[in-house]
Amino acid sequence: MRNTLETRLGLFVALAFLAAIIVFEMIGGLGIFRGYELHARFNNAQELKKGDPIRMAGVDIGRVEDIRLADNKVDVVMKVRDTARVRTDSKASIRFVGLLGQNFVSIDFGTPTAPIATPGTLLTSVEQPDLSTILAKLDTVATGVEGLTKNFTGDSINNLLGPFTDFLKENNPRLTAILGNLQTISSEIALGKGTVGKLINDDQLYTLALGTVTNLNSTADELKLTISQARNIVDQVNQGQGTLGRLAKDDSLFREGTNAMTNLREIFQKINQGQGSVGKLVNDDTLYKNARMTLQKVDKATEGLEDQGPLSVLGIAVGNLF
Repeated sequence: MRNTLETRLGLFVALAFLAAIIVFEMIGGLGIFRGYELHARFNNAQELKKGDPIRMAGVDIGRVEDIRLADNKVDVVMKVRDTARVRTDSKASIRFVGLLGQNFVSIDFGTPTAPIATPGTLLTSVEQPDLSTILAKLDTVATGVEGLTKNFTGDSINNLLGPFTDFLKENNPRLTAILGNLQTISSEIALGKGTVGKLINDDQLYTLALGTVTNLNSTADELKLTISQARNIVDQVNQGQGTLGRLAKDDSLFREGTNAMTNLREIFQKINQGQGSVGKLVNDDTLYKNARMTLQKVDKATEGLEDQGPLSVLGIAVGNLF
């Protein structure tokens, strides 16, 4: 019976110890979960403590293993779970929850293409303002507001508003007249009188403006159509279609023009050298001499035309010419 009680007591203690281990594992009190260490160095630990959580997108992925000084920095040793896919370019920052100052280390996802961090990787740190700095700034702001309100005493307000009050008293009749004129003008505008009243109450201007906008829209549509057609023409020219396209893309006309200019130059060269009929006519003066002699003979033959009959004239002309 005694052995049975001792056995039961031993089982109870073992189960209690196992339950305690599980509870500590769940709350992070003991760092006995399987994982690997990462490092991040900060200028200020900001009340971060050993055992504080490590979170990624609000999910606990580990605990702070140790906090120590290294190279004028605070080296935070973090133990994260094997299932946490921390990238080498992930950034770590110390943040706090609520006004009680409960701190934790936040790690972002990093880029998907970056490799997974290995044990001992030093992550890039991002410094965040701590709670004491924020409270100090709030205290400074509050002090400034308090000083500003102290300046607005009764005497200060009277000094500020006194000249304005005196101005209102001195110009009360003028201000009253101005307000009366403004009321009259607003009444006429409401009744549709005057240019401003017609602009506000008459819908003719609206109709004209609407028609103008409609015409502008039609013109814009026509311009779009024209531009589209011009773009189509340019595309056809670029593709070598149509007369302009062939002139722009096909070099046959260029070759034919080049050949024509070459032939024309050869013809001019032959003419200048006196080759061919045209060349002889241009360069040989024999034709000029013969034509001159013929004209001289014709001139001599016409000298006796007045005294001769038709047959005689014909015979003389033939004789002189031949």
